[in-house]
Amino acid sequence: MPLPGLATNVSHRPRLADLKPLVQSLQAAPAALRRQTEPRITPATQLENREGYRSDFLGDFIVPWPSLDPAQAEDVHPTGAAMNRLDYTHFSITLSRSRRLALVAGVNIDGASSVEVDRGRDAWAYDGRLPSDAQLGEELYADNLLDRGHLVRRQDPNWGQDAHTANADTFHFTNCSPQMAAFNQKTWLELEDYILDNTRRWKARATVFTGPLLREDDPTYRGVQIPTAFWKVVAFLGDDGKPSASAYMIDQRRELGKLELLFGALKTYRHSVDQIETLTGVRFGDLADYDGFSNEERLTGTRIEAAIRGPEDILL
Repeated sequence: MPLPGLATNVSHRPRLADLKPLVQSLQAAPAALRRQTEPRITPATQLENREGYRSDFLGDFIVPWPSLDPAQAEDVHPTGAAMNRLDYTHFSITLSRSRRLALVAGVNIDGASSVEVDRGRDAWAYDGRLPSDAQLGEELYADNLLDRGHLVRRQDPNWGQDAHTANADTFHFTNCSPQMAAFNQKTWLELEDYILDNTRRWKARATVFTGPLLREDDPTYRGVQIPTAFWKVVAFLGDDGKPSASAYMIDQRRELGKLELLFGALKTYRHSVDQIETLTGVRFGDLADYDGFSNEERLTGTRIEAAIRGPEDILL
């Protein structure tokens, strides 16, 4: 007795010719899947002749590329280029060999020629000038709440005729660092907005250095040590045309323990340039001389830290 639903009429059986398209699609599936999972790599030749960070960008206010304390200098991943930098369009990066993250990223912002570039679909890629395994990639960020955080903000180098190239350059894993979701959504974003909006409004220029605070006891997730804080140092010309600098740090230690659960409010603080140098081992030339917090700390011998709750607390 035939089972219910089982066709017994031979004429109902599919012909081999009818099955051919299905077989072909099944054969093609593994190749298509490989194309979807294969990492994107920007060939080294495509990144040749990039004009990266410029120390003379602020005119007579020369802001050299940061130097590093001996321990940090030994950890720099060699690139074969000057100062072992990775140069991109309007920004540059020095990469940590041990942590596979940027030690410092620096960008020049020109508000007078800023170009609004639509974000589109995020497409992160490895920098072909370095081995892929020297860069933290998608395996860290997949299926969790960690942000693929831009260190050089996507919009900052987007100015002039090379704005679209600059925009694409920011989507390299060398410019990416694991950040709590709220990092890009709260006061740190307001700080970035404040800097960029003011350069655009006043058609001004600024230089911004950013990086993770790398500690030996940083917590480990998926075999990767996650930075507990991020810092930013800004150099610019004040309303009076005089050189100025300011520094900031966001701390995410309290939330890292909740990495796989939820993300709460983070705290951003105004610090002195001197403090950032002490904490990071990154040296910013004489920028501390132009920073009010650093000068006050030197006079009083007291460390200054100011919480930032919103744009009204940001002082440049």
